[in-house]
Amino acid sequence: MRALKVEYCGEWYTVDTGRSFTIGRDADLTIDENPYLHRVFLTLSFEYGLWWLQNVGQLLAATVSDATGSVQAWVAPGAKLPLVFQQVQVIFSAGATTYEFAIHAEEDFYNTSLTATTTDGGTTIMPVALTSTQRLLVVSLAERVLLQPSAGRATVPTSAEAAARLGWSMTTFNRKLDNVCEKLDRLGVDGLRGGRGKLATNRRMRLVEYAVATRLVSVDDLPLLDRPSAPEDPAA
Repeated sequence: MRALKVEYCGEWYTVDTGRSFTIGRDADLTIDENPYLHRVFLTLSFEYGLWWLQNVGQLLAATVSDATGSVQAWVAPGAKLPLVFQQVQVIFSAGATTYEFAIHAEEDFYNTSLTATTTDGGTTIMPVALTSTQRLLVVSLAERVLLQPSAGRATVPTSAEAAARLGWSMTTFNRKLDNVCEKLDRLGVDGLRGGRGKLATNRRMRLVEYAVATRLVSVDDLPLLDRPSAPEDPAA
């Protein structure tokens, strides 16, 4: 098995099979000096004929997807995931900052391809159907991550900043954020709701991680933010 290549902020790192490669605040790949980030958060190692990504942190989780976004996993503290695709995207948040890096291998054990079809009008039919305002909300939160030229770091806006970007009231924004999180939670997406039915405090970051990793939104959606704001619905 040949070495892996890791891409972060335009820099490339080589991961050899003979030793574990660490990722975190003070590691082989130093992500950032963010105090919310574990000193060593993730490791890459070669075992049993496979490359593995392990979460050795205690608080943070990472979202991992293949290159197409059609396969996605949430790697919680203590979890270990085999890397079976030729390219893998890893996204996670620490504090108000979201980070992304890519892992490249020369071989893959499985291939994935998008199975979504398009209508005559050219609209992609994806497993998660968002209303136009729900999509606007997700794009407003993911805008800074999507604008990155390569895998790196970006801050996720506060609810107030995103609501102002859309020209919505906080009441409307929070209600639509509730609707999106509840919809994805019903589909089995982890991390969008807290215990006993309480919404998780970091749901905005988790929503951005999932939406970007699974290609629920993309750079093609960014022009939506520059169109005239849709009027608030009567329930606002």
